[in-house]
Amino acid sequence: MTSDRTALSVNLNKVALVRNTRHLGIPSVTRAATLCLQAGAHGITVHPRPDARHIRPEDVRELAALLKAWPEAEFNIEGNPFHNLMEFVREVRPHQCTFVPDAEGQFTSDHGWDLAKDGERVRPLIAEAKSLGVRVSLFMDADARSIPLARAVGADRVELYTEPYAAAWGGPQHGEQLRRFADAAQAAHAVGLGVNAGHDLNRDNLPDFVQSVPALLEVSIGHALIADALEMGYAATVRAYLAALSRGSRMHEQ
Repeated sequence: MTSDRTALSVNLNKVALVRNTRHLGIPSVTRAATLCLQAGAHGITVHPRPDARHIRPEDVRELAALLKAWPEAEFNIEGNPFHNLMEFVREVRPHQCTFVPDAEGQFTSDHGWDLAKDGERVRPLIAEAKSLGVRVSLFMDADARSIPLARAVGADRVELYTEPYAAAWGGPQHGEQLRRFADAAQAAHAVGLGVNAGHDLNRDNLPDFVQSVPALLEVSIGHALIADALEMGYAATVRAYLAALSRGSRMHEQ
């Protein structure tokens, strides 16, 4: 993925969630990945949870095999390194793993790491992933004071948890949240960390975010993108999200 524009990684968890309601193998996770990549997506993200309620171990293996045919695209696996994430990192060695501090039965990710508490626990697992050639990103709240701790424990990037921005978008707290995220990104850059972002980003709120947050390397988008794809199809949806990213980049350059 190039650093001069924000890359789009498509999270396929919700495709797997629908598939798992029957035993027919449809919709296909690998087919969804192929269509998204053909439409220009820069990568694929999955978050295999311990209960396998959506992405299953075989999905991770099949996607890893598929991505070998797309050398310009990246595979990002998210999860809690104290649960099942490291098993996948050791087996398939994705381009990137994103450490997320979820509880085992958590409905969805809703907070970043408290590295003052957990930093020493994650440090050796970060080192192990990096020794396998896997980039490590830590899921973090947009708190400029805590971001440098991610560098101190060895991470390469942070993924800013964007639900607070998405919830504020278009409302009176919109500008304040954008400043908060921009400050967090600046704090990351100041210590040499790359910046990713994800959670509740969509076609509407994405351009403002990209315009305001400097040097954003990657956004990981699942729920909204797959919901849009139900109406628009994968290809048209990916193109729409790429266009939203481009609008944000152009606004940033002006």
